[in-house]
Amino acid sequence: MRRKIIIGIILIAFIAVLVMFARNNSKSPTVYSTEKPFYTNIVKKTVATGSIIPLEKIEIKPQIPGIIEKIHAEEGQIVKRGDLIATVRVVPNISNLNSANGSVKNARIEFQNQQILYNRNKNLYEKGVISKQDFESAELSYNTAKQALVNAESNLEVIKRGYSNDLKRLANTNITAQISGTILTIPVKVGNQVIESNSFNAGTTIATIADLNKMIFEGKVDESEVGALKDGTKLEVSIGAIPNKKFPAELNFIAPQGSKEGGAVQFIIKANMTLDNKNFIRAGYSANADIILAKRDSVLAIKEAVLLFDNKTDQPYVEVETGNQEFTRKDVKLGLSDGINVEILSGLTPDDKIKIWNKVSNGKDEKGKYGKPEKDRESEKSKQEREGQTEQQTEEGSTSSEPADQPTDGGSDSGSGSDGSGSGDGGSSGGSDGGGSGS
Repeated sequence: MRRKIIIGIILIAFIAVLVMFARNNSKSPTVYSTEKPFYTNIVKKTVATGSIIPLEKIEIKPQIPGIIEKIHAEEGQIVKRGDLIATVRVVPNISNLNSANGSVKNARIEFQNQQILYNRNKNLYEKGVISKQDFESAELSYNTAKQALVNAESNLEVIKRGYSNDLKRLANTNITAQISGTILTIPVKVGNQVIESNSFNAGTTIATIADLNKMIFEGKVDESEVGALKDGTKLEVSIGAIPNKKFPAELNFIAPQGSKEGGAVQFIIKANMTLDNKNFIRAGYSANADIILAKRDSVLAIKEAVLLFDNKTDQPYVEVETGNQEFTRKDVKLGLSDGINVEILSGLTPDDKIKIWNKVSNGKDEKGKYGKPEKDRESEKSKQEREGQTEQQTEEGSTSSEPADQPTDGGSDSGSGSDGSGSGDGGSSGGSDGGGSGS
């Protein structure tokens, strides 16, 4: 009686395993959806990152060293050419000042000497003692010494104050705007010391001025895309600070030499922007430029996701429906692509129904097959079959491993051994039963 109960339990467990295995391996038939080719516009673009900079920007620097005495303008102010920006107070060089003082003294001594000679010769000429030529020579020397004294005194004033009284309007101490525009920066303050630009240093920048009505986009493109660019190429510039607005631009400069950045060679490009009166564009805005590399209007196209490639020849093709859920391969010739849609040059008609790999009628998606080459789908199918076989072997192994704890005394007959091993409680009684039936 006990043996029959054990056999019944084993049979029930075996049937349950078979039912579970059948459920796991049963698959509902796959029904693929289709879609037709369509006509659309395809635009191939690339994006260049960069910033907005003024077309004209200059730095104002002093022509003499000194100290900022007064600033007459402020950042953001619109100025015209010639407007006063700052005043520099000259700090005289002791050596130059001493030399200028000496020159004035020497010129004054020479002038006084020539004055005496001139007065003497004048009296002699009036008495008829000397000729007119001798008198004119003395007069010339007198006038020359007088002008030398004036020049020496003027030079001393320039060294002391940076200008002379005669040329005060053209004084180097007055820092003026060299172009009309907006003052971007004034990096100095009253009391700061400044130096002029020379061959040894760049000098101190007192102000930076730019015309914000003439702005350009400056960015970088990869070497793989620079070959498709040329002067006059149209761009659409998007500025981060001004959302939902694109500014037209025209490419006018492509760097003849690239620079290596992050393992890739980048080329600088510049484009003239067309601005409007509604938005104030500030210098330094970060921006992106959409560059149109190629464009096709109203061409027959399909989604790139339904495209397949032959695993041997890399020939592009699609599967077209010929009957109810019956598909055949059709090779296609491709044109321009924008990364989503691709132009079809030949191989398809607008009425063809193309198989979609990731849409099925049961509401489940066959992920990973959308647009994959044929070899990828075959390898995935083989992987699924191997996984099914592994699960089956695992379940069979778990069933056969149950009698491992039973003794093997009476297990000469395979059928009786399984019966005896099913007792589970006592190894000796199960073994004896198996042994008896085996004999």
